[in-house]
Amino acid sequence: MGATFDLWKLTKWTLFYLLVAVIVVVSVFPFYYAILTSFKSGTDLFRINYWPDSFSLNNYYNVLNSGSFPRNLLNSVFVSAVTVLLALFLAVTASFALSRVRFRGRGLLLLTILGVSMFPQMAVLAGLFELIRFLGIYNTPWALIFSYTIFTLPFTVWVLTTFMRELPVEIEEAAIVDGATPWVIITRVFLPLMWPALVTTGLLAFIGAWNEFLFALTFTSNNDTRTVPVAIALLSGNTQYEIPWGNIMAASVIVTVPLVVLVLIFQRKIVSGLTAGGVKG
Repeated sequence: MGATFDLWKLTKWTLFYLLVAVIVVVSVFPFYYAILTSFKSGTDLFRINYWPDSFSLNNYYNVLNSGSFPRNLLNSVFVSAVTVLLALFLAVTASFALSRVRFRGRGLLLLTILGVSMFPQMAVLAGLFELIRFLGIYNTPWALIFSYTIFTLPFTVWVLTTFMRELPVEIEEAAIVDGATPWVIITRVFLPLMWPALVTTGLLAFIGAWNEFLFALTFTSNNDTRTVPVAIALLSGNTQYEIPWGNIMAASVIVTVPLVVLVLIFQRKIVSGLTAGGVKG
């Protein structure tokens, strides 16, 4: 009986790790192959191999020293960073009101905020385009910041509200007794306790703004204001017979590496933030 149990346990763990290995390979292989392709040039681009047999930085040199890709990269950094800061500021204040202030319709308002995120981008594209033109911010980074913040807020508000509800009410009461205002409670009491949730929502908002394509293509019209997803799409040129695959792969690697580094640095905070509020005790 004991041998049968040990065999079943060994089989179960073997199948589990085999499944994990398959998931890791399927997830990582596209990026790995993009890196391999980015170091190829000439006819080597069309040879299928899974181990590096040539090494050339020409594709990276071409991407970074020709066209407006460096400017597009800076545009993405600026737009994504400002979007995160603005979304977190609005979400923290909104989550304080939704989690700590009692008023009629609070639950309905929270569901409405979450429901906004269910609308696809295409459904609101025309109306948002007219609004951006009316505000006079078309073809500027602020058009992207404005639209990205609108689509980022529902998620950030929902996560931060859930997290803030789990904070002990005694901390807030002690701060009120000491004469703290709501702004002081938010900035001096709650924010230091909310770092896992802030890092999680901020990083996910950054990734969403960094990778967004439809709004960036619609609300910008020249290379000086475009972001990297649109810039990479335009690297293919106007003909299908002269697509610079090496340059495209190099640009994709340049764009992806910062996100991978950020996730690796903050992975513990991300796990803590995603699981926050899951267990109440």
